[in-house]
Amino acid sequence: MSNDVDAGVLQIHRRGLMLVLSSPSGAGKTTISRRLLETETGIEMSVSVTTRKKRPGEVVGRDYRFIDPTEFDILINRRELLEHAKVFGHYYGTPRAPVESALAEGRDVLFDIDWQGTQQLAEKAREDLVSIFILPPSTAELERRLYRRAQDSPEVVASRMARAADEMSHWAEYDYVIINRDIEESVQDVRAILRAERRRRTRQIGLGDFVKGLRAGQ
Repeated sequence: MSNDVDAGVLQIHRRGLMLVLSSPSGAGKTTISRRLLETETGIEMSVSVTTRKKRPGEVVGRDYRFIDPTEFDILINRRELLEHAKVFGHYYGTPRAPVESALAEGRDVLFDIDWQGTQQLAEKAREDLVSIFILPPSTAELERRLYRRAQDSPEVVASRMARAADEMSHWAEYDYVIINRDIEESVQDVRAILRAERRRRTRQIGLGDFVKGLRAGQ
């Protein structure tokens, strides 16, 4: 009987999920994403296309694919993007094919996108989506983090702060909300959510037939 049960277990496979982390700039989603990729197997980062210029330290094909606006428009017209949005004057989008391939093969895909992109993913593939919104502990702390990372001019920081209130107003559209007071604790919270969502019944393909086999005495 043991061998029969083992054979049944092998017939069960899991469909991957799309894990979205969103937050206002500086709240910690990028850091949490990197830590998650370092500590969890079976999950990969979705590589977006963007029309903005490459920043120092970014790697083409790992952080983004950098394309011109004309090529971006072609991807939209061909419906080859799962989602796209304009953020701070530049366009960002998620290519459809690599994500769909990963999900079918049981691999999870991590997204670092805003609420606009999350809404589009929810419209197209809600059953595959798990969304988490990251909030800062305070507005003052958010501003401090933006200045501390020293990537933007004071004018850009001011623009990001002005935009933050609107971004945070969408928190209720997400499945989970984490207040990022401590980065390590927040990473552990996201890992716990991921592990629980991987066990969701609807993602266990073949589970129904396996249970039928158990009931039949296999």
